[in-house]
Amino acid sequence: MACSTEKHPCYSADAHHKFARMHLPVAPKCNISCNYCNRKFDCMNESRPGVTSELLDPNEALFKFQVVKEKIPQLSVVGIAGPGDALANWKNTKQTISLIKESIEQQNPLKSSCGEADDDSEIIFCLSTNGLMLPLYAQEIVDLGINHVTITINTLDAEIGAKIYKHIVWNGVVYKGEEASKILINNQLHGLEFLAQQGVLVKVNIVMIKGVNDHHIPEVVKKVKQLGAFMTNIMPLIPAPGSVFEDHPQTSMKEIVQMRKDCELDLQQMHHCKQCRADAIGLLGEDRSIEFRDLCKKKAAEKTAENEIKVAQQEVAAITEAFDSSAESKKDETYKVAVATKSGIIVDLHFGHAEEFAIYQYKNQQFLLLEKRKVSKYCNGEDECKEDKRKQMVNMLRDCDAVLSLRIGHSAEQNLVNHGICSFQHYETIEKSLAYVVENLKKAN
Repeated sequence: MACSTEKHPCYSADAHHKFARMHLPVAPKCNISCNYCNRKFDCMNESRPGVTSELLDPNEALFKFQVVKEKIPQLSVVGIAGPGDALANWKNTKQTISLIKESIEQQNPLKSSCGEADDDSEIIFCLSTNGLMLPLYAQEIVDLGINHVTITINTLDAEIGAKIYKHIVWNGVVYKGEEASKILINNQLHGLEFLAQQGVLVKVNIVMIKGVNDHHIPEVVKKVKQLGAFMTNIMPLIPAPGSVFEDHPQTSMKEIVQMRKDCELDLQQMHHCKQCRADAIGLLGEDRSIEFRDLCKKKAAEKTAENEIKVAQQEVAAITEAFDSSAESKKDETYKVAVATKSGIIVDLHFGHAEEFAIYQYKNQQFLLLEKRKVSKYCNGEDECKEDKRKQMVNMLRDCDAVLSLRIGHSAEQNLVNHGICSFQHYETIEKSLAYVVENLKKAN
């Protein structure tokens, strides 16, 4: 294959430290209803699959690609991953990729994307799909030169599928229950087999749902291997607020790691998945999408670095003024918030991955960074989070009113609450996220 998987951060564990990807949110519609999805794709404060801060048309997507490529030279992958389904929005998906390919060819007529030259300027195109529309578009995917495709296949059993999917829309007809699952599974498997036979590298995503499909996953892995899948990515359920599974227990990373190890005997596994947003940009685990938000809306006005700083200061001031409208009566309120951040700019760390927290104090309508506090890592992924680690973590944060992180597991969140510490998950700059936390603390009081 002309395009090397060594430059695709999802397909290569080595690549995700070196090469960046960007997801272009040009596919808002979806043709199936999953019980773990709430379809609230326009949420800028969450970091999980299916959410995005904006929707783009193909021309806007082209402009954004050009700007991002200039600012992130190690960009190697352009993908369509929703926020709905890439094939349910095939016209937009196809036009977006075609425009970008044409742009690359115009800039360098001697080499197209995924061409023979071996340098960091090559672009690999990929898409993610639930697979329902693969029988209609698999050949077009091949013809368009997309040679990395991810299909989410959660089960081979229609009875299990009926517990995962509420309905599907196939050929303009709504199907429910096991009938819907049978159609979906059939289309997924036939599409996977066809793509693999055409030389497309297919990664299969599997959402591991406790008590629903967890016992069935090894069978799924064996089947997709038989049909030609390149690798599988077993992911934990993220109980999304507003979804049918919002109160379903989240699969622990220890269980995920063990399932991956068991299935690795049959097929290569992805161990470094970050369950990215539909508008993710940058290295896996270091999302920079905030930097490029609303880029297309601002393209008519070239802004200098000085103007951008002024705008950011005005936004922070406006937010502070908004939630402090009754500042006179609340001016003595003081809060201390521990922030999980790797960059020092964005709330970009999972609570369990933090080895240091930035401690901020809110007083007299102002935020002040008090210190950076080292902590014992809550969980290392493969081992259980031991009781002594939990006690150490709570002890280190006992003087804080709240903890702010990108994501936090249910047990860790409950442990904090049990000790009187509120937990907030927010994906934004630290300033905006702190404003959000304090506003909610005031409401609670």
